[in-house]
Parts: sequence; C-alpha cells; structure tokens
Amino acid sequence: MTNIAVPALGESVTEAIVADWKVGEGDAVTKDQLLVELETDKVSLEVSAPTDGVISSIAAKEGEEVGIGALLAVLEEGLKASAAPAKKGTAPKDAAPEASGAVIDIAIPQMGESVGEGVIATWMVAVGETVKKDAPLVEVETDKVAIEVPSPVDGVMVEHLVSEGDTVAVGSVIARVSKGGSASAPTPAAAPAPAVPAANDSAPKAMPSAARVMAEKGVDPASVSGTGKGGRITKGDALAASAAPAPATAAAAPRDTGPREERVRMSRLRQTIAKRLKEAQNTAAMLTTFNEVDMSAIMASRGKYKDLFAKKHGIKLGFMSFFVKACVTALKDVPEVNAEIDGTDLIYKNHYDIGVAVGTEKGLVVPVVRDCDALSMGQVELGISALAKKARDGKLTMDDMTGATFTITNGGVYGSLMSTPILNAPQSGILGMHAIKERPIVVDGEMVIRPMMYLALSYDHRVVDGKGAVTFLVRIKECLEDPERLLFDL
Repeated sequence: MTNIAVPALGESVTEAIVADWKVGEGDAVTKDQLLVELETDKVSLEVSAPTDGVISSIAAKEGEEVGIGALLAVLEEGLKASAAPAKKGTAPKDAAPEASGAVIDIAIPQMGESVGEGVIATWMVAVGETVKKDAPLVEVETDKVAIEVPSPVDGVMVEHLVSEGDTVAVGSVIARVSKGGSASAPTPAAAPAPAVPAANDSAPKAMPSAARVMAEKGVDPASVSGTGKGGRITKGDALAASAAPAPATAAAAPRDTGPREERVRMSRLRQTIAKRLKEAQNTAAMLTTFNEVDMSAIMASRGKYKDLFAKKHGIKLGFMSFFVKACVTALKDVPEVNAEIDGTDLIYKNHYDIGVAVGTEKGLVVPVVRDCDALSMGQVELGISALAKKARDGKLTMDDMTGATFTITNGGVYGSLMSTPILNAPQSGILGMHAIKERPIVVDGEMVIRPMMYLALSYDHRVVDGKGAVTFLVRIKECLEDPERLLFDL
C-alpha cells in the first residue's frame, strides 16, 4: 500500500486546491500515470502514480484545500493497469498499442519548469484530415516559447476539443485522432459544440481559498478574471484583484477600427513580454548610466585574425564574443551586478550565464550562453550562433532561456545610436550595445576620427550603487579598447 501525498509546492507555497482527479476509486493505474491536478496561488501541478497499482481510496475531493504532505489517495500496489480503464481520456503510460480504429486522446505535454499552461495558436490539421506519426497537429504558445504537439500515430483527426486562442493547461486533452483511419469530409457534428453558460450564472466559479479571500477583501467575483482550469478563480487571482486599485470608471469596450486599421490578437509571447517589462519597471529602482568605447582595437584584431579564427572554429569572429568576455571580467570585479534580490536577501552568483537578446518575428527572446567564464571566444561565438538559429526557427526550449545572470542586448544591429534597456528580472543589470559610428575625438591633444560605440548599463539601484555601475562600464571599456587584458585576465 502506498500513500499518495501532496508534494512540495515550491518556495513560499504551503497549500493547494484539489482541482481535477483524473482517476477514480477502483481504477487501475500504471507508474507515472497522471492521477490528479492541484492548483496553487501561483501554478498548477500534477501528481503521478509512483508505481503500478489500483486506487483503493481517494482522501481529498475536488475543491478541497490541502497542505504539503496531506493524504490525497491510497494506492494498492501489484495490480496491473489493464484491470480497469483510465479516467477522463488519460491513457496509461506503457499501455498496450492501440488497435487500428482506436481513438487516441491528444494532450498538452509538459512544457518546462514553471509553465503550467499555453494558448492554442494554430491548428495545423483540420477535422477529417489524415495525419502521419510525429507530424505536428497544433502549435501551442506559452509565455516563453512556441511548441508543436505531434501525432503519436498515423490516422485521422477526429475532433478538436479546443479552438485557436483558447488557454489550455498541461495535461489537458485537446483533440482526438483515430488510429489508421482514412480521411473523410468532416460533418458539422464532428466539431465540438460551444459551451453555453448556465442561465443566471454570470459569476465565474471560484476555488474555496479564492472565495474566502474575496469575501474577506470585499472583491466582487464577477470583476475577477480566472486563470485556473476552465476559467476558475484561483487564490492568486483573488489576491491580485484585492491588491489592485479600483478603477475610476468601468473598463472601456474595445474601440471600433477604422477602414485602414486592422485588429490582431497579441500573441502569448508578446503579452508576456509586455507584462514582464512593465513589472520590471514597477519593481526595480531602475537607472541607466552611459559610456563610450573606441572600437579600433577590436576591429583591428578581427581584421588580423578573422581568417585563422574562421578556419579553426568554423564561424566568423564577431563582436559579441569580445563583449561577453569583457562582461565576465567586469562581473567578477563588480559582483553585485551579477546578484539578485530574494526577499530581504541578496544572492551573489559565482557563475556567469549570459543572456543574449535575439529579435525574432514573434518577439524578443533571450537565450542563455552558460558558463561563459570557462568558454573560449570560439565557443562563445558558436554558442550564440546556435541559439540564434534555434530562436529564428522557433525551436528554443525552456532550458535555453532560463537561468541567465546578466543580459546583453544589441540595438546597434538595427541602427540604434543610444537606448536605455529594461532589466530582465530578476537580474540586476543589462548591457546595451549600439551602432558603431565614426566620430571625432581627442587623443593625446589631437583630433582624430575613430569608430565609436555608446554603451548603456541599466541596473537595479536597490542592488548596485552608482559607483559600482560606473566601475562596471569602465572595466568593459578597458577590456574592449585593450583586448590583451582579456588574454591576461586583467
């Protein structure tokens, strides 16, 4: 007998709501099969079976609030999953292959740490069309990347259970495919009927903990947008609504578009970019300081060694490897720029994972080049090139974009002369590169023309003082104007 308990829910999270049981009492399950979905005030998470067996009893019902370690269910080990069918369309893992004509549920896969939901962006296969195994069925956008959900078998698309633009949770069944069937024209009955809300039920359903918060804070449930499964209001939604200032007037309806205007729904990625950039402005005490660098030495080095570099490393010698290595040197000298705030503590990071902002058709993404202090300049250039290609092809993973300690953004490739970049929270610093322009400067009392670039460091003044920020930029300037410093770690 094995007790199924509430797992650790993440830092500062102590309770959850039982949102959706995927199995019932008496059901046989296999190891790693999804049993129940829990909702916290931050994320949704899933609890899976630790072994094969049968669910003998369920201790916590849907809607109940449970703490870490609380008993959810009891699993009797040793019985095979074939003893009973799985509930709610969840196929047991390692089940026997489906026979031809079997209808297979297509579910949203795990999409990375901290990602609990996505938005249906584009259906690639219509109802009634044939599909090949591993061919993409639908594109799902998360707040970080877009992923494609492939077909597990050859067959025919039988049904779409969600529409483009719908928000879906990880593990949700979104479509059904008939294995081995042949295409036929879809009939109106094949499409799912739209859900019709019950009469006199205008208020969205709230989880018990959310209802309690709204009652205590005097928040009208009808004014809260639920982010939980099926639009349910979670505790986090209620807390956010209670903390938000009441609007002076009711929200205005979307305005009509003119004859030469077009209304387009923002992608999930674009919505998240907007949200996070605004959060960074609202949270950090953000300040920007500037300097300029003479790029003559770097340009001379590139001209001298570009052919040898390309022959050895198989890639062109660009500017980014110089800047990455210069930033590592500066971060070592001014460690607070590589730190972040965690409550009332500062976390100093002794690793140097540099995020490099890349513009794509869908928006700005920031993949991460890891352990830059241990990489050669050739390895840095190859790493950046590989990540940039994955970004353009829409193939970046969650691991590619998490964990950066500092970010570099290059507006100069678009012609920007100067900017004030916005922090990539929770980081405390971001370096802005800009266009190289020939300008007259004074060197040893004489006016000369040099290729100059403005540098901008935006930093969180709560962590980094002005002296540290200026010192950081000066160290970068020294390394770039005298690249031999990078060789001798000076």
